[in-house]
Parts: sequence; structure tokens; C-alpha cells
Amino acid sequence: MPVPGSGLAKGLAVTLRTMTRRSVTAHYPDTLPQLPPRSRGVIALFEENCTVCMLCARECPDWCIYIDSHKETVPPAAPGGRERSRNVLDRFAIDFSLCMYCGICIDVCPFDALFWSPEFEYAETDIRDLTHERDKLREWMWTVPEPPPLDPAAEEPKEVGAARKTADKLAAQQAEAEAEAEADAEPGAGAASEAPGTDREQGNGGQGGAS
Repeated sequence: MPVPGSGLAKGLAVTLRTMTRRSVTAHYPDTLPQLPPRSRGVIALFEENCTVCMLCARECPDWCIYIDSHKETVPPAAPGGRERSRNVLDRFAIDFSLCMYCGICIDVCPFDALFWSPEFEYAETDIRDLTHERDKLREWMWTVPEPPPLDPAAEEPKEVGAARKTADKLAAQQAEAEAEAEADAEPGAGAASEAPGTDREQGNGGQGGAS
């Protein structure tokens, strides 16, 4: 039969032991937690890459992505070409009260317009304020960590190779245009330098004849 008050004595013993120890509880927000670098906090938007293809909104299982856009006519790139139309983003919003952070929208985006941000301090007192527009989603892009470096033995991504070829082609075209401009400018400079000499010769000849 247990001794009366033994349970209370054990509880007090535990209390006395822990009173002299240092607390290990992190007092938020004075002490911020150490999150993994690729943690899933919120979804950030890189607006320049968005083509309004609507894949993220269609694939979202919670239907928490809202996108509005309009079409604009783009003039032809070369004379005689035809005009084109492109989608212009008007609104991109995510309702984080419905989002379950599955990451499907980020995975299906073919143009790398959505990224995971480790930002987690976006609590609101009203649930209706958890629908964040594209301005807020764009601000979170500054908190997105850099991607991990590629393995030295890995193949170069196709996007990087295509971008490098395009940059080399544009650099070659620019260098060729500069060379042509310099070549066109040299004959003109030679003619201009010869003109004063011709006038001087004519003037000297006139003076000699006069003398």
C-alpha cells in the first residue's frame, strides 16, 4: 500500500530538480527558430517568368490560386511580319487559409515562376487577410534561398545551354554590327582628311600662278 503523500513528494522532487536548471525553451519571437534552408514556408512569385498559362491554378487541389489577365497585341518583330498577342498578368493571389502546402503548383510550373520561401511570419487576425496578392508574393522572392550547386559531373541543364547559345549569338551579331559601323566610318574619315589637303594644294597652285 503506497504511503500517503508519496506522489506529492515525487512531484515536488521533480520541481526542485528542474528549478536549478537552465531553461531550454525557445522564447519566440525573441528567439527565432533555426529552419532548414529549403523549408516550406510560403509560395513566392517571380512575376517576370509568369506567362499566365494557368497550369498552377488548374492543378491546385484546393483551388486557392486566383489569376486574372488580359491580352495585348505585340507589333511585328520585323517589317512585313504579323502582329502577335500575349497574355499580361493582372492579378495573382494565393489564399493561404486554403493552401495545404503540397507544392504541386511549384512542380507543374513550366517557367520557374513559383518558389518555396522559408518565410513563416505571416499570421493575421482575420482569415480574410490570408489572401495575399502578387505584390506580397513578389516581396517573398527576396527570401528564397539560392538553389544548391550542381554536381561537377552532372550534365549542364538544357535551359542554361540554350541561354548561353543565345547570348553568344547576340554577342556575335553585336560585334559584327560594330565592325561594319567602323568600316563604314573609316572611308568617310579618309575623305574628310584628304579634303583640306586638296584645298591647300589648290591654294598653293593659285598663289604660284599669281606670283
